[in-house]
Amino acid sequence: MNQPQDVEIVRSSLLGDIAGVVHGFSTRRGGASRVYRPWLPPGDGDLNLGYTMQDDAAHVRENRTRFLKALPGRGLNRFMLLKQLHTPKVRIVESASDATDDFATPATWEGDGVMTDVPGVLLAVGAADCIPVLVVDPVRRVVAAFHAGWRGTVGRIVEHGISGMQRRYGCNPADLRAVVGPGIGPLSYAVSEELRIQFAARFTYADELFREVSCEGTAPLLHLDLWEANRRQLVEAGLAAGSIDILGLDTAADTDRFFSHRAEHGMTGRMCGAIGCTL
Repeated sequence: MNQPQDVEIVRSSLLGDIAGVVHGFSTRRGGASRVYRPWLPPGDGDLNLGYTMQDDAAHVRENRTRFLKALPGRGLNRFMLLKQLHTPKVRIVESASDATDDFATPATWEGDGVMTDVPGVLLAVGAADCIPVLVVDPVRRVVAAFHAGWRGTVGRIVEHGISGMQRRYGCNPADLRAVVGPGIGPLSYAVSEELRIQFAARFTYADELFREVSCEGTAPLLHLDLWEANRRQLVEAGLAAGSIDILGLDTAADTDRFFSHRAEHGMTGRMCGAIGCTL
């Protein structure tokens, strides 16, 4: 008999040794949703964490409960998710009252980045190809989460976010650690020439983010490396190269494990990257 899959959480060893910091990236494994893959064995399903138009809200609430139980550590009892609009807008959780006490509550705050120094608050960003970036200051006990699709990336959301951490909390970028989570990889992300022009207008290193990829029998296609684009923003913001972990997990190349908006033509769920500090 097939056994239901356990909830899978992807973590970074770079953040794993920081006392009191809880973080993780969900995959699609171990959930209750069956709308995206109804052929899965009985009792098995997808861990869709987004209130998508195709899925049942009750399944999403169950999935969010499972995700929380699978995260390591305890002491997180307030939650902040965002209504994401592919912008460079970063929000600040000033107090526990800004966040909800129920992880299943639909988001109301608009933005694509969020930060806090309030202990007990779990920050989460959703994605299904866009790049989730988690950042922590282990000295000042500040955490941040960013949702960086191409629009947020070209809008420098990660750079703006690190600058915001400096202004609001006095963070030293040299103390920060960051993880670039699962997202569409450079071999999967074919883009238009127009996108290269937009990046070139904003980044002196834009040429290093694009390359032509040939497939047998077809003309070369232009591809964008969003992992590297966000790594470069972290470096430009002052982080040490050794303090940045790129997980290198391509969501579009592994739809058995990850949701992918591009590979699944929009008929897909959402994953989360989440981080919080319990101390």
